[in-house]
Amino acid sequence: MRKTLMAAVLLPLAFGQAGVALAQSAQNTSPAGSSQATAELFYMIQQLQGEVRRLQGEVEEQRHLINRLQEQGRDRYIDLDQRILELSEKLASQPAETAAASSPAAAGTAPQMKEYRQPGAEERQAYEKILDLIRNQKKYDEAITRIYEFIDKYPEGDLTVNAYYWLGEVYLVKPQLEQAKQAFTIVATRYADHRKAPDAVYKLGITQDRLGEKQDARRTMNKVLEDYPSSSAADLARRYLESGNG
Repeated sequence: MRKTLMAAVLLPLAFGQAGVALAQSAQNTSPAGSSQATAELFYMIQQLQGEVRRLQGEVEEQRHLINRLQEQGRDRYIDLDQRILELSEKLASQPAETAAASSPAAAGTAPQMKEYRQPGAEERQAYEKILDLIRNQKKYDEAITRIYEFIDKYPEGDLTVNAYYWLGEVYLVKPQLEQAKQAFTIVATRYADHRKAPDAVYKLGITQDRLGEKQDARRTMNKVLEDYPSSSAADLARRYLESGNG
């Protein structure tokens, strides 16, 4: 894509240079030669304009592809988030001994997470409507309003932490980076023992990187590795650090 963009920038420059050269050549030739030079110039202009249109079309197609891939990634993450929520609700309904035996923490693959208040049917429905606004309708401003209302109505619950996380995600998409940073920070600090905490800390690092706070971003990524070494977010943080970002 970088090559396509460079070509789209350089072709108009080449067009200008070629035009100047041929125009100067036409001035220094006979009328017959001038007519031929003009025809050649017109032909070259047509070719260059066609190439510019082709490259612009390719750039636009690639931009649409990137946007579609980003949306698909968010959709898959929302689906995963819902499946994890359903699993946590099932575990919460089991006897304490069974839940402890079947939890990832018991197997030593993840840090021990706190059990938060589980949602009722109305609360769950309100949360799913927010996810629908984000995933299907792409109504981000309305989703932000609904998230704040949800947090006010259902404080300190399991889905409340999820709501803070998705608030950060929506602000990151808009992008309103300072607001995204605040939302991810709330999850990372106030709810560090929630299952969304590793992802929130990682996304906090991504937000810091986009804000140009490279050193803070690297510290945050290292925090993911230190505090949540067995999480999928740790793998992403490791890739970030190995890529030389910051």
